Amino acid sequence: MQKLNEECGVLGFYDNDGYNVAHMLYTGMFALQHRGQQSCGIVTNDDAHLHQLKDKGLVSEVFNEHNLTSLVGNMGVAHVRYAKEGDLLKENAQPLVSRYCKGSITLAHNGSIVNAKELREELEMGGAIFQSTNETEVIMHLIAIARTRVKSIEQAVLKVMEQIEGAYSMVLMSPRKILGIRDPQGFRPLCIGKIGNSYILASESVALDVMRAEFVRDVEPGEVVLIEEGGKITSFKNFCGKKPSLCVFEYVYFARPDSVIDGVSVYRTRIETGKQLALAHPVEADLVIGVPDSGTHFAHGYAYQSGIPFGDGLIRNRYTGRTFIKQTQAEREMAVSIKLNVLKDNVKGKRIVMVDDSIVRGTTSANLIKMLKDAGAKEVHMRVASPPFLWPCYYGTDIPSKKELMAVKYSIEEIREKLGADTIGYLPVEALKNIGLRSDFGYCDACFTGNYPVR
Repeated sequence: MQKLNEECGVLGFYDNDGYNVAHMLYTGMFALQHRGQQSCGIVTNDDAHLHQLKDKGLVSEVFNEHNLTSLVGNMGVAHVRYAKEGDLLKENAQPLVSRYCKGSITLAHNGSIVNAKELREELEMGGAIFQSTNETEVIMHLIAIARTRVKSIEQAVLKVMEQIEGAYSMVLMSPRKILGIRDPQGFRPLCIGKIGNSYILASESVALDVMRAEFVRDVEPGEVVLIEEGGKITSFKNFCGKKPSLCVFEYVYFARPDSVIDGVSVYRTRIETGKQLALAHPVEADLVIGVPDSGTHFAHGYAYQSGIPFGDGLIRNRYTGRTFIKQTQAEREMAVSIKLNVLKDNVKGKRIVMVDDSIVRGTTSANLIKMLKDAGAKEVHMRVASPPFLWPCYYGTDIPSKKELMAVKYSIEEIREKLGADTIGYLPVEALKNIGLRSDFGYCDACFTGNYPVR
């Protein structure tokens, strides 16, 4: 893994206007595909009868015009999943569905529960049977147990929120209701949209845009939103009030630039981040380029602040797919050039500033710098739009262990030497407060600082 990966994207739709629920969810899933590419699924509810389709693969690979017609109903839940290495089992594809004495629970989850292991062990000792290795199934067991002791699914969810810790933005569907649930720290985004008298829950606002829906608001950290027949919405704020800890890397890398999360434009933060990077690490150069696509907007900001022209230096091949077999080092290097190629006429004889969102292990960056110099670039100055990764994440970002992180193993100067860059500059941690984030909100930067908001 050379880039970081997210844990998932979630969607929910409650129809009150006669929309085709499956097609609406299918459309929204394309807008969230960047959040997970290993598996995806849709579950719809037709008068308490569930219809589901999920499998490994991209949205375009799993769904087609024929199989979407089987997903009927007036509400539904959808999910796109990124799976960690070794966790590609088909049974882990979401949404997960369980049937129990009170009906059914369908659940789609984005994030990571830090006490899932101990909760699972406790459930197993009590006789619980699990069909997957997914921690989302732990949450479902807890909700089902709680529901047998309280009068409604929303009360059961509130009970379970007392037990689980960590990151969770979830969409839950019962036979008659859809709930949006966000953890008290608000690690992962979740928002509400409306089209006609119908309501949508989505990980990012861009899904609402492609569904032609109106953005209503973000679900607050700690809030449970209940959507019922007729468009009735009820909010429960039993767990609101804690200082939020939204993952700052949503703005740096995960979210689409055309999303707005908790009132902040992702695009605007990336432009401002590039400006801060230029202020922190100026250099004399002829051209600023971004590593497509995630580095492009940071490069625009860097160019604007520095006065160095922005231009194209790397061209991305959008049709490489996800499976290029790499058995030797030469083939691994070739894989980089298959995805990204140098625009030789634009870089030859020039001093280049190459801007990327982050460095994980550094292999891709080293290959790109070599490609630029082989194409005739006089100098290549690496600029990184995030601070160095020094700590693992426990809240849903697939960051490697500390021993695999380049910034842990080497000093900044050693990293520069290994990458082959003429200079290198990371965004200072203190500059994060100047990239346009809300001053009245809180953000998790534990992967940079080691300051974990919850255990």
